[in-house]
Amino acid sequence: MGFFSNILEKLGMKDAAAAPVITPPPAAAPADAPVVSPAAPAAPAVSSISMVDVVALLTEKAAAHPEKLNWKTSIVDLLKLLGLDSSLAARKELAKELYCPDELMGDSAKMNMWLHKNVLGHIAANGGNIPQELL
Repeated sequence: MGFFSNILEKLGMKDAAAAPVITPPPAAAPADAPVVSPAAPAAPAVSSISMVDVVALLTEKAAAHPEKLNWKTSIVDLLKLLGLDSSLAARKELAKELYCPDELMGDSAKMNMWLHKNVLGHIAANGGNIPQELL
């Protein structure tokens, strides 16, 4: 199980965590473009992914958390809110899993911005209701 699967599991998306939709970017994609692909069509015997109200869940967790965390703009705060490791090493592991471009890996600020956008995009691709303005 990869780091992204842990995120889905913490969001209550166990079915999606079993086989998350993560695909490498096309070769010609710009470095700052989000890497999100639509879920592959399910086989007829498989039911569709049910939507999870991620915004409501994270907003509720943020209200109850002792620290003021802004999960809508910060990957570190998002990971903290989910009770996951938010260290630079953990974020680099997640970035590699989501195919972050090599040129962003050396600049933690750029990597974090890319990572936040792509984590939210991948959550949406796996059945989370992420508003378009966050993608």
